[in-house]
Amino acid sequence: MILEVAILDVKEEMCTEFEAAFKSASKIIAGMPGYLSHELQKCVEVSNRYILLVRWETLEAHTIGFRQSQEYQEWKKLLHHFYDPFPVVEHYYSI
Repeated sequence: MILEVAILDVKEEMCTEFEAAFKSASKIIAGMPGYLSHELQKCVEVSNRYILLVRWETLEAHTIGFRQSQEYQEWKKLLHHFYDPFPVVEHYYSI
């Protein structure tokens, strides 16, 4: 299992709109091959910061299967305009 981690800094005036768009985008990612689960958490200390955790069967399920798909283009259209700066995505595995 691979854990994708992204800290999302959303433009301050767009948090409510982002949260609504993320609900729609969740349906996209949840239907992808190799997807296991995801969660979006809102930061207590920084009101416009979120952390996205996505569990994938393999790294390639995310980096190739999702990122190179038509569904990813829709994900981008729904979400990428909310971020400032654009998030760094990292991948982790259990030891």
